[in-house]
Amino acid sequence: MSTPKSIVNRKAKFEYTFVDTYEAGIILAGAEVKSLRAGNANLTDAYCFFRKGELYIKGFYIAEYKMAHHFLPDPRQERKLLLNKRELQKLEKKAKEKGFTMIPYKVYFNDRGLVKIEVVLAQGKKMHDKRQSIKEKDTRRELDRIKKTRL
Repeated sequence: MSTPKSIVNRKAKFEYTFVDTYEAGIILAGAEVKSLRAGNANLTDAYCFFRKGELYIKGFYIAEYKMAHHFLPDPRQERKLLLNKRELQKLEKKAKEKGFTMIPYKVYFNDRGLVKIEVVLAQGKKMHDKRQSIKEKDTRRELDRIKKTRL
């Protein structure tokens, strides 16, 4: 079976400045894993939060698997993320600081076939930072265009 591409929240890089990244496991039902393998998921509106010292993800959409018949979980239900205790404590401490938030950036399958989520500790960008990002992207695109025409 071929390994699917990772599912990435592309809007996150534009909206936030990444400070630190963590790799977390996630608790899923069997049909949800099959749906992820098919690439039927969306991270756009997802965010992470702490409840009683444990990390959860909310708004992570996993489409219902067509072949599943009996247990069909809610596509946007809260799901628990798995990190070791030290990482959880460190992340919770940093996340409570003003201006920081936790964003799920990427969902992928590791070498052993387990579903992993890259959780990013991020800081929101100001409007002028976003304009700078757009300007950099435009200049990069223009340079690529010039390189292609010369070849």
